[in-house]
Amino acid sequence: MAIATFGGTLGDVKNPQIVILGAGFAGINCARDLKNLQGEVVVIDKKNHHLFQPLLYQVATATLSPAEIAAPIRSVLRNQKNTHVLLADVKGIDRATKQITALVSGEEKQISYDYLVVATGARGSYFGHDEWEAFAPGLKSIPDATAIRQKVLLSFEAAETEEDPTRRSQLLHFILVGGGPTGVEMAGAISELAKISLSRDFRRIKPSDVTITLIEAGARILATFPESLSARAKKDLQRLGVTVRENTRVEKIEDGVVRLGSEALYANTILWTAGVMASPAAKWLNAEADRGGRVKVNPFLQLPGNPEIFVVGDTASVIDEKGNAVPGVAPAAMQQGHYAATAIRTLLAGKALTKPFRYVNKGNLATIGKSAAVADVAGFKLAGIVAWVTWLFVHIFYLIGFRNRIVVLVEWAWSYFFSQRGARLVTPAKG
Repeated sequence: MAIATFGGTLGDVKNPQIVILGAGFAGINCARDLKNLQGEVVVIDKKNHHLFQPLLYQVATATLSPAEIAAPIRSVLRNQKNTHVLLADVKGIDRATKQITALVSGEEKQISYDYLVVATGARGSYFGHDEWEAFAPGLKSIPDATAIRQKVLLSFEAAETEEDPTRRSQLLHFILVGGGPTGVEMAGAISELAKISLSRDFRRIKPSDVTITLIEAGARILATFPESLSARAKKDLQRLGVTVRENTRVEKIEDGVVRLGSEALYANTILWTAGVMASPAAKWLNAEADRGGRVKVNPFLQLPGNPEIFVVGDTASVIDEKGNAVPGVAPAAMQQGHYAATAIRTLLAGKALTKPFRYVNKGNLATIGKSAAVADVAGFKLAGIVAWVTWLFVHIFYLIGFRNRIVVLVEWAWSYFFSQRGARLVTPAKG
C-alpha cells in the first residue's frame, strides 16, 4: 500500500504534516487558521464541499438551492499555498504509526500525519431503532435535503389528482419527530411552503387540507432555550397551523405510519429531526466514547495519551469547567476549530498548552416562519421580527463566500415580499 505524503516528513518538526479529517465548521476553520504555517496542511473529506448545515432545511423546503449554502473546499482554501485537499473516505487510524487508512479514488492508501485533527461530524441517531431510517429520513446532507424536497413536492402533486379523501389527507400530512431547532424550523417552513406558496399554484389544494405534526418526547420544544421562548415558539407554530405534541414518545415508525402507543398517525411524509450520533471516529481511534459515540477528550481537546491528536466539533465529547457538556452546535464547532489550530501552532513553537478550551456561548436562535423567530443572545430574550432579523444577519454573516451571501439575501427578500419559493423543482432520477 502506498504511503501518501504531501511534502512533510513524519517527525520533521521544520516541515510537519497536519491532517484535518472533515471540512465542516470545525475542520474548515482550523484549516483557515493554519494558513501560512511552515508545514503542510492536508484536508480530507469524502465530500468536495463545505456545507452550511443550519440552512439545510431551507433547501429541503424549496427556499434555497444547494449551491447557495455550500462551497467547494478547494475554492474556500485555494489561497492557502500550504494546504492540500483530498477527496477520500477514511476507514481507520493507526495511532502507533501515525497513519490514516483511506479510500482514494477506490484505492486504499495510507496518509501520514504529525498532528491530526478529527472533525468528522455526526449523523442521525434513531436511538437504537436504525430500521426507522428507511421510513423517516434525517437531514444531514445535500442529498438528504433534495430527497426530502422531492418527497414534499411530489406529495402535493399526488394530492392534486387524488380522489380518495383518506389517501389525500395522508399525502398532505407531514410529521416531524424531534422538537429541536431543526424540527421547529422545518415545521414552520413546510407550513409556509404549503399554505402560502403552493396553495396559489394548485387548484384542488386548500390550506385547511394540510396537516403538520411536530412530535417531541420531552416536556417542551426547543429545550435548550429559555422556557418563555419555547412557549413563544410553540404559539407561533400553532398560529401557522402546526400541531405541537410534547411529552409524546414515538414507539414505532413504519412505512407511512408513526405509532404512539395505541395511537397511529398516518402520513406520506415522515421526517426525523431528533438526535444525532457521532461519526465512527471513536472506533477508528480505539478511544473511549460517550453514549452518543463522541470521543472523550481532555480540556485541551486532545485525545488522552496522544497529544498530537485533536478531536473537535460534533465528533468530540467536551466537558466545560462547570462540568457541563459543550453543545453540538455550529458556534461551538467553529470555536473548537480555531482552538485546535492555535494549539498546534503553540506546540510547534515548542511551548506547552496552558489555557484549556473554553466555550463562549453566543446564544441560540431558531426561526419559525415569516417574521417569526426566537433568540437567546447575550442574556437578551428576543422574539418576533427583531429575533427574525437577528437570525437572518447572523446566518448571512457566517455563510462562506461573498456570492453566497448576496444570493441568499436576494432569495430571502424575494420569499419575504412575494411569498414565493424559488427552488421548487422536481427532478426525478433517470430510469
